[in-house]
Amino acid sequence: MRTILLLLVVFGCFLSSVDTSASPVTNPPPKYPGFTLPNTQLRTLPRAAGGPGYLLYIALPASYHANPLRKYPVLYATDGYYRFTGLYGLYDQLVKDRVVPEFIIVGIGYAGENQDYRFLRRRDLGPAPVEGTPGSGHAAEFLGSLEQEIIPFVENNYRTDPAHRVLSGISFGGTFSLFTMLTKPELFSGYIAVSPDVSWNPDWMFEYEAAFAKSGRKINARLFMTTAENEGPKYIASIRRFDERLKLHAYSGLEYRFRFIDDERHFSTFAEATNRGLRFVFEPLAPETGPTRD
Repeated sequence: MRTILLLLVVFGCFLSSVDTSASPVTNPPPKYPGFTLPNTQLRTLPRAAGGPGYLLYIALPASYHANPLRKYPVLYATDGYYRFTGLYGLYDQLVKDRVVPEFIIVGIGYAGENQDYRFLRRRDLGPAPVEGTPGSGHAAEFLGSLEQEIIPFVENNYRTDPAHRVLSGISFGGTFSLFTMLTKPELFSGYIAVSPDVSWNPDWMFEYEAAFAKSGRKINARLFMTTAENEGPKYIASIRRFDERLKLHAYSGLEYRFRFIDDERHFSTFAEATNRGLRFVFEPLAPETGPTRD
């Protein structure tokens, strides 16, 4: 909880206007002082398989309530407890510049206080066991929860466009984006993998991608993947090698872009990489292209 409090203080805001009317479990209002984020909600979703429920951080477009017949694309983001406020800030500027459409943000987190996020993300976002973390490597189960619980909950409670879902994540969240694309490529129309960890265990992701390539399956989606200049040399090399594999296999239907983010480190790359990723995956729906000032 101290981590969440620090994050909210840094951004000078907290999530208010909590709507619990349709949540299976009610949420108390946030307790922290600060500014409010307009059009945001917290929703608690119990896990069908038991264990800690999911806490969904929701941001609705400014036009949502004024357009009752309109349906919106949805961005699903891992590590919602860390990334939601950053995504909220990026979204506002991109929409104002009309380089992305209005869309709903769903940050995925965990209900309850004092959660061990380091363990939970390795458990749920790692497709194979992570050395030194017993109980990790259950991304397949988390993908099942995403497909069968989280997405249906969002689509039953909000006006969404199922043809335009995007999945975004950084580090192990980026790994999960790649794993999802290579497991259920039809589940999302866009994938953002910021500095994905593809180097552990040690070549599991490369073997998984090779098996997918042999299957001959198509990927009718857009993928944006990055690495940052000031990440470790071995980390950068592994992502570049994965980039080469994706380009070599040239998957039918896949619109793919790779970008090297200069001057950034592993976590500070989030803002620029996600900014550019959102622009790329939503490019076909962007209201405008080109400069906004002469």
